[in-house]
Amino acid sequence: MEFFEADDGVRIAYAVAGEGSPVMLAHGFASTHEVNWVATGWVKTLTQAGYRVIMPDMRGHGASGKPHDAHAYTLSAMAGDLVALLDHLGEPGADLMGYSMGAMVALVAAMEAPERFDRIVAAGVGAKLLDPKRNPGPVIEALLTDDPASIEDKGALLFRTFADQNKQDREALAACFEAVRAPFPVDGLSRITRPVLVVAGEADVQAGAPGPLAERMPRGESFTVPKRDHMKTVGDRAYKEAVLGFLGE
Repeated sequence: MEFFEADDGVRIAYAVAGEGSPVMLAHGFASTHEVNWVATGWVKTLTQAGYRVIMPDMRGHGASGKPHDAHAYTLSAMAGDLVALLDHLGEPGADLMGYSMGAMVALVAAMEAPERFDRIVAAGVGAKLLDPKRNPGPVIEALLTDDPASIEDKGALLFRTFADQNKQDREALAACFEAVRAPFPVDGLSRITRPVLVVAGEADVQAGAPGPLAERMPRGESFTVPKRDHMKTVGDRAYKEAVLGFLGE
């Protein structure tokens, strides 16, 4: 992996694969570029389709810097990291795909730096993103407890298990989760003029249906991955085919 320093001094790790038109990938919460994009076959799919794939480890994750202050993890700060990485690589622009947390960051990047991102794929998100009541408490408690057996909330336990599997800094993740679960800037969706594809699994209760979110954007469209939940959508063939079709339009 290679590294650069973000505007606020956080060290960001990234990897690049392939040659061709650039597409940047922003992974989900408690994941890494390796887990989200390499292990699921996305890098192989995109590089074989002729894309240059740019993959940061999002701040707080993987090999990147891990502040323990929630203020370091606003969606705007993480969107700024994506723009700064384009600057670092000398890329004037790129297509952008994010999954779950990465999709929230991608949408904010499309709001704040529309001149840098062409087509946007927001996957692993949906109608639930429009709900202002997004309590981060159970997941934060699950991340910080010394006794995973004490976690009663099943959704929170999944995040803790995923974080442990990926050997993450749980204190940094708790700070990150507090920030990203703040009410999403829904009003900004109507200002996204780029084409946006919203993707979610049919059984993804964390994301909700993709259609209501896509409808908030002037050029939004949606795709539902049949029979898949939040975790199993990531590497699904139908998801990949929908994205390749969208990017190739």
